[in-house]
Amino acid sequence: MKIEAQGLCKVFSRIVDGEKKKSGRKEDFFAVDHVDLCAKEGEILGVLGPNGAGKTTLLRMLGMLLSPTEGSVRLLDEKAGTIDDLVQMKRSIGYLSENTKLYGRLSVRELLHILGRIYDLTEEDEEARIAQIISVLGMEGFADNRIERLSTGQTQRANIARCLIHSPEVYIFDEPTLGLDILSSEAIVDFMKKEKGRGKSVLYSTHYMEEAQYLCDRVVMLYQGRVIADDTPAVLMGQTGSDNLRECFRVLMSKCGSGEGQDA
Repeated sequence: MKIEAQGLCKVFSRIVDGEKKKSGRKEDFFAVDHVDLCAKEGEILGVLGPNGAGKTTLLRMLGMLLSPTEGSVRLLDEKAGTIDDLVQMKRSIGYLSENTKLYGRLSVRELLHILGRIYDLTEEDEEARIAQIISVLGMEGFADNRIERLSTGQTQRANIARCLIHSPEVYIFDEPTLGLDILSSEAIVDFMKKEKGRGKSVLYSTHYMEEAQYLCDRVVMLYQGRVIADDTPAVLMGQTGSDNLRECFRVLMSKCGSGEGQDA
């Protein structure tokens, strides 16, 4: 299954003068400005850009969590047929953000059992799926601990487990390794590579350019809500004469008329 965005836009309002909402003048701006992209089966697509580029807004629209102002999101099956049912579309997606909150008084295993029932898994399938997820993510040592007592890295693995229970065809990960230690980051990166090997589509947003350069088959670079590049890391680095993806991004932003002082 692959996911496509066509002419995707999101318009918000902001205060441009005055300190208070009542006295300030409002103007509309494009957080995401007519974006086209496609994440294919068995591909890790990186979504990169500085703070405020529109990455999270874009991913939330792709994950059916935010309605676009314009444009559309399509899920296509293996025969290139469009999936029109919204419930089926949402069941096909596993969405993870770095600030997703979990129920702290539940254990990881209890959380997964609840989600298994929400997704109408049979008791047998639920048990088998939970055992598999705990093994894949290396959670044997803390699967029965309360989530509120887990470390940051363990909590993020629990978050990924939440996305896996219904075996989605498309993963959308927004900053999944932000603030994690090396071992926890490696576990998450290894998981994404394994899911890619199983033919899943993975959209992956990160500020860690070195990680994206190593992991992503292709990257989409956003700047001020617009796509400024869409290709493999190797091709983009060659086009900009850069030795790494971070420098490549700075070159591309400078061609857009800015780039200085931005955190890539």
